[in-house]
Amino acid sequence: MRKQELDNLVKIGQLKAESGVRAEFDGLMDSAQKRLADARNESLSFESRFDLAYNAAHAFALAALRQHGYRPANRYVVFQSLAHTTNLDAKVWRVLAKCHNERNLAEYEGRSEIDEQLLSDLIDCTAMLEATVLALDRPADP
Repeated sequence: MRKQELDNLVKIGQLKAESGVRAEFDGLMDSAQKRLADARNESLSFESRFDLAYNAAHAFALAALRQHGYRPANRYVVFQSLAHTTNLDAKVWRVLAKCHNERNLAEYEGRSEIDEQLLSDLIDCTAMLEATVLALDRPADP
């Protein structure tokens, strides 16, 4: 992966260099996998499924970032860093960035423009992210 770009994000205060810990990585993965499974449950409300899928994606992306030895300064940089922590197509992190914006609209302004296609895309992208992060080496214990 592209360590130089991640180190540049450290220089501008968007990331902090900090070794990953296996227990944290495993906890993020476990939480994300449970949320993704629940997001696929069509008996739940549309909004709940979106929240679950979004938070699963965030946890998977954070696990990838932590595996590479970085901690984010904010939520969004976790998705921005995917270009440097995974080999996923740009389409995936663009969908996740759009979902981040939609999450903020719902969370802070009380409005939502999420449709079925966006939810479906989010679940699909989160599943791709899961597979990619599962293929990473787990951080070693200190």
